[in-house]
Formats: sequence, structure tokens, C-alpha cells
Amino acid sequence: MVIFGVGVHCDVVLNDTKYQGSGHLFAITTWAFGITISLIIFGNVTLNPAMAFVQVLLGHMTWLQFFPTALVQILGGVIGSCIVYVMYADSFKSSYGHIDNVTIRNIFATSPAVRNLPRNFFVEFFATFIFLASILAISRVQTPGVVPIAVGLLVWAIGMGLGGPTGFAMNLARDMGPRIAHAILPIKDKAASDWQYGLIVPGVAPFAGAIGAALFAKFYLGM
Repeated sequence: MVIFGVGVHCDVVLNDTKYQGSGHLFAITTWAFGITISLIIFGNVTLNPAMAFVQVLLGHMTWLQFFPTALVQILGGVIGSCIVYVMYADSFKSSYGHIDNVTIRNIFATSPAVRNLPRNFFVEFFATFIFLASILAISRVQTPGVVPIAVGLLVWAIGMGLGGPTGFAMNLARDMGPRIAHAILPIKDKAASDWQYGLIVPGVAPFAGAIGAALFAKFYLGM
């Protein structure tokens, strides 16, 4: 998932790529399709610590299972981002001094359009609530192959409708893994990692959204 997502941001942002400047529709569509493909390949898995947290709240996963699951998901984000950096290393080099270092950081990590931490937190909380509650509803569909496609369409819709304020992380692993990778990779004159935003908004808010999704699943969906 992260290879598709961080890869498309490299494509759109960096110099000397085939698709520089293709825009957010291009990027959001790639994220959506990448998630669909990931689910088709790996089946009924969680790609998101917040979804794993929902499974704990609903009694489908233990805390002892949750912590290593979340850790491996974050590690996957780090490794996927490092692979993308190797693939686009020449484009990174040709972008140094020509593309703002904050813009390069935002290839990896999400960032708000307007920095207002309470509102940014609410956006990520509500987007994650919609995301996880919808996945729980979609998961009840029994027709083979429908769930991965429906989840991809869901990501596409959330990205287009709710992604403008914060970049719709909705996932600690999607943001924290690549943010860690940005901090450790040999990127020239790199911008600060902005851990305050990363820990508060894409870090904590998705878990608040997960609580809302678990309540929705329990009292509305009857799960």
C-alpha cells in the first residue's frame, strides 16, 4: 500500500519523473487502487492500526495481538518508503534546490493545508470514523471480490471529499512509517519531521475515530 502511495507522490512532485504535476486526482486514485490490490493479494487483513484497534474493541483481537500487529504495520510503512526512495533516488537528486524541502517531506508524511490542530484533529477523527465504519459495513457483503473493490472506492471517495484539509491519513502506519523513513533517509537539507503534528493528528485521531466506528458497528450494525 505504501509503495503505491509514496510512489505516486514521488511521481507527482519530483523532477525527472514521467508524471510530474499530474495532480491530486492522479495521486488519490493510485492510493485507492493500491489499497484494493493489497486487499486482493493478502485477503482479510488489517492495513491500519486503527482498524486493528476496532477489532480489539469488538473482541476479535487481543491486546497481545494488537501491539505487534501495529508495530509491524508501521515497520512496513518504513520499509515501503525506503524502497520507493531507492527507486526514485535520481529524481530526488534532481529535485534538491528546486523543490521546497517541506514539499519533499510531504511526499512521505501528511500535512494540513491550514494548520489548526483542533480542526485538523477533528477532520482526521471524522474521516477515520467514516472509513472504518464503512469498512465494517462493507465486510458483511458475502459476494467474492466485492470487498477489496468497495474499500478502494471508499478510499477514493474519502480522498476526494474529505482529503483537502489534512491529506486523509486515517492510519498511523501510513503516516508514521513514511515519516520515520523521511527522518532516517539521506535526503539533502531535509525539513523538520513535524512530530507534533504527526503524533497528535494522524497519530491519535484515527484511534478516536476507531472508537466511534466500534460503537457504530456494535449499536447500529449489530456486530
